[in-house]
Amino acid sequence: MAFIFYNANPERRSTIDCTVRAISKVLGLTWEEVYIDLCIRGLFRHDMPEVNSVWGGYLEESGYRKTLLPNVCPNCCTVVEFCYNHPVGSFLVNTDRHVVAIVDGNYYDTWDSGDQIVNYYWEKE
Repeated sequence: MAFIFYNANPERRSTIDCTVRAISKVLGLTWEEVYIDLCIRGLFRHDMPEVNSVWGGYLEESGYRKTLLPNVCPNCCTVVEFCYNHPVGSFLVNTDRHVVAIVDGNYYDTWDSGDQIVNYYWEKE
């Protein structure tokens, strides 16, 4: 279980695009493809692409399902603990203000978000 630096942003910017970066990793799409898809979805919903209902609907259409986790400790789970408990598969985990891609027990991000508490996750059905 390891943190692996990943930044799919074409300009390698460290910006508030964690949702786009994480989805691009788990779906195997480019940053641009995901960004355009989310913007179009947001336009039709009259909402911003990074809103949970917008990108959540996108994942649902891609065959993912959402599972809630307890986010109050001592029953909470960090990103690192999630990786340890899910060593196989591709997941998107949501923390309070962040989205992280997890693939085969490793978490991909632009910073080490391993200590963040997971609120819910998406996995392929």
